Amino acid sequence: MYAIVEINGQQFKAEAGKRLFVHHIQNSENGQTVEFEKVLLVGNDDAITVGTPTVEGAKVVAEVKSHLVKGDKVLIFHKKRRKGYRKLNGHRQQFSEIVVKEVIA
Repeated sequence: MYAIVEINGQQFKAEAGKRLFVHHIQNSENGQTVEFEKVLLVGNDDAITVGTPTVEGAKVVAEVKSHLVKGDKVLIFHKKRRKGYRKLNGHRQQFSEIVVKEVIA
């Protein structure tokens, strides 16, 4: 059984035992159990249920393994030719690592 779930504005495919890196979940701690109610689609073998916009009574239960993980560094480089203008900025997005325990539908 799998589900397409929306977490912090992004959609993920959630299956039992799958590890996901989602945008940082505020007020979460390591080992805490979280539930996501915005389930957009549920697939169970041959049967697929599509929500309008969400599937009623479906939810995804997950455990927070690490509440703060930094992603890879992204470099942003600006330059204007022949003007001597160069600027380099870097950014590392903060993520939360979660492990999906079960999909309830």
